[in-house]
Parts: sequence; structure tokens; C-alpha cells
Amino acid sequence: MSTCVFCQIVQGKAPATVVWAWEDAVAFVPLGPVVEEEHGHVLVVPRTHVEDFTTNPEVTAATSRRAAELGAKLRAAGRDLNLITSAGPAATQTVRHLHVHVVTRRAEDGLHLPWTGQKKG
Repeated sequence: MSTCVFCQIVQGKAPATVVWAWEDAVAFVPLGPVVEEEHGHVLVVPRTHVEDFTTNPEVTAATSRRAAELGAKLRAAGRDLNLITSAGPAATQTVRHLHVHVVTRRAEDGLHLPWTGQKKG
């Protein structure tokens, strides 16, 4: 899908700071990371274009495995993490290519998840 920015990054046709690469996925720093420390916020995306985590369970599983491998390295370095993915605009998905956010956390870092502090309504 030539108009997909994540496909362009995977193909090396768009700039990105790639921090890890596997045969089936790539991890890179997003534009406007929510955590500034090195590898504090990365996206893990499959090399195959799928719209979101509901589109192709096999690709989703492989991408999640890569995010877990990356997370294990960060946990071994003593970091706490969030692993976040979304499907659809109302769920905050802005790029229609499966991507998993791996975000390092610190106690009282001030970073709130989208539903933190909200009441059911």
C-alpha cells in the first residue's frame, strides 16, 4: 500500500529512526514520542500491511511477539511498560496500519492513558 506511511517506512522510502528490525516487523520511534528517553516510546509494525489488530490474527500475533521481545529487553533493563494498540478512529488509531506502542513508564511520570481519571458514562 504505497500511500501508507508505515509501509513507506518499512520499505525504507520514508524517514524514521528504526531501533530494531526483524524479518516480519520493524520497531521505530514515532513522531512526537510521549517519552523522550532512548527507546522510551517505539512503534512495532508488521512488514505486511494490515489495517489493525483485528484484520489478520497471524500477523497480529507475530507483531505482538516482536513487541514482547522488545519489552523483555526493556524489562531486563529495569523499565516498566505499557503495550497499547488500537482499532479505529474512536479508539485513537490515527494510522491505518497495525502498530503496537511500547512505552516505558516511571512512577508518577504524569503520562495518563486515554481513560485514566474518566468515569463510565
